Amino acid sequence: MPLEPGLSHETTRVVAPEDTAQHIGSGSIAVLGTPIMILWMEETALAAAQPWLAEGQTTVGTRVDVQHLAATPLGGRVRVQADLVEVKGRRLVWRVTADDEHERVGEGSHERYIIDVARFKERLAAKQRGA
Repeated sequence: MPLEPGLSHETTRVVAPEDTAQHIGSGSIAVLGTPIMILWMEETALAAAQPWLAEGQTTVGTRVDVQHLAATPLGGRVRVQADLVEVKGRRLVWRVTADDEHERVGEGSHERYIIDVARFKERLAAKQRGA
């Protein structure tokens, strides 16, 4: 399936100590941290898109609009899904969800853009040089 609406990808993760809000500093309780849940959503969308891109291309995240709906304890399994809902030029919009063994724990949208890696690195190098 090419990069078009309907493309879907799923990953499953287990909440480890380093994934907790307490560990990363986004809270004081040992539950899945919101920044980690968002990271997992971004990684899932990236993994979905990458096989369909030309050599030398990747995607970069540019927008996240996600709600963290419920807590997942240490050791909980989380299934993350990214469904491509819109393609407009280089812009990809994903519907992202996260579910633990009991309920939906996160949902929202995530936007990524297709980029040429070499060109992107050239622009970064110019920024570093102060150009």
